[in-house]
Amino acid sequence: MEAVAPKAVLPASRRQPAGRKSQQRVREILQAGREVFSEKGYARATTAEIAQRLSVSEATVFSYFRGKRELCARVIGDWYDESIAAIEGGLPRDGTVRQQFAFIVRMHLQLMLESGTGICELVLSEGRTRHHDLSEALTEMQRRYTAPLMRVLARGQESGQIRNDLPLRLLRSLVFGPMEHVLWDATLANRRTDIDATAERLVDALWSALQPPNLELAALAQFSQDVGEAVRRLERERAAR
Repeated sequence: MEAVAPKAVLPASRRQPAGRKSQQRVREILQAGREVFSEKGYARATTAEIAQRLSVSEATVFSYFRGKRELCARVIGDWYDESIAAIEGGLPRDGTVRQQFAFIVRMHLQLMLESGTGICELVLSEGRTRHHDLSEALTEMQRRYTAPLMRVLARGQESGQIRNDLPLRLLRSLVFGPMEHVLWDATLANRRTDIDATAERLVDALWSALQPPNLELAALAQFSQDVGEAVRRLERERAAR
């Protein structure tokens, strides 16, 4: 069983919620913050509006968070934690390399776009900002978020289905680069995207780019893995009888 990376720890908030009531208040502030940041973006969002949605004073927000930057980082951090759990929990463990790759591509698009383009733009912009004191923690979250893909790519290289003439970090960029372009296109145009159709086309295009130069060997490796998976399924079915 693959190890799950521990959560990246953001700098401590101004006030640590000890009681149940305080913890509930933090959850409410984070939810309101996600809504406002998604609707307005970081620049136009204000802690005053976040407080207004909860019918509390702005001072209440500041009693738990040092400011808008920290609150935004926590909102993005929570989104990363939820998304990582969805990817790691849903990844087909017994699937082929291509099946796992296709799952990650589709899930990435779904997680970014299922709630509208607001959270997508927030994560793509503020989640990549390097000039503030929370950037190190956010960078660690991005590393954890891409870790399942890195493991699938490494498995593909080991089995001969994915090219090994490029390091994994470049293959990661080869995959996430086009996906980010698709996401920005959807965000800037503020339009709904057919996630299934887009994911299918992306998987076909990206998988072709990931193939080893010798396609015959890649096809043979894929066939060998498919046969192995079929044999293991048959053995499990027999054992279950």
